[in-house]
Amino acid sequence: MNDSLTQQLKYLRLKELLAHWDDLLKLAARKNFSHDRLLRHVIEEEYRLRRENARTFRLKQAAIPEPLVMETYPFNRQPKLNKKKIMALYDSMSWMTNAENIVWLGRTGCGKTGLATSFLIHAINQGCSGRYVLFAELINQLYQSLADHSQQKLMRKYLSYDVLLIDEIGYVEVEPVQVGLFFTLMQKRHKKKPTLITSNLGFSEWGSFLKNDHLTAALIDRLTETSHVFNMRECSGLRPKLTSKDELSADPPKS
Repeated sequence: MNDSLTQQLKYLRLKELLAHWDDLLKLAARKNFSHDRLLRHVIEEEYRLRRENARTFRLKQAAIPEPLVMETYPFNRQPKLNKKKIMALYDSMSWMTNAENIVWLGRTGCGKTGLATSFLIHAINQGCSGRYVLFAELINQLYQSLADHSQQKLMRKYLSYDVLLIDEIGYVEVEPVQVGLFFTLMQKRHKKKPTLITSNLGFSEWGSFLKNDHLTAALIDRLTETSHVFNMRECSGLRPKLTSKDELSADPPKS
């Protein structure tokens, strides 16, 4: 390959083609590719690599703490969970097409986050943009944005994601202004882009931490209007429990 072609490939950002130029020529000779077949092969490989790089970038941007996938979810340990309905939603992607939310309600450790993360990763693998965020982190970001007058920029950021996963709603109490900002975000995503939500509290208990009956009722009304709700309150905990021996041998807390 001459210097001119090398510079042209670099300018076009065809790094993979540049790196494997000689290998491609050898492959074409070995398999007796026609000019048409060689061009198709080059374009297909470049397309595949770019899509894979874009998918990897979207996964990184999603800030998922643990990349849990549906194939590893232990449905056999959750017989009370409606696996058929979950898999129908997962496979059809109808919740994305129809901008429908999915809400998982249940005790800590029953696998809500694992299921929600699986849906988020599946959507990202299909070409969507997405983001994982803890409810406490989201609320804190919204509150801080008021101080530096960046709430509109932050709101646009969370509205831009094709899929937003808000994890662990209900673990922190929020101030009235935070409730208002959270409601605004959910209202603007309503019927436009789907949101995945997990909570350790049932809807009837949300007023205990939102502390605004009017906005709580309005929020739940919008969520339930276009949501698939999975009640996992009777599902088993999946996290291993410490035995008495484990507890005795555990390191003492540092002072």
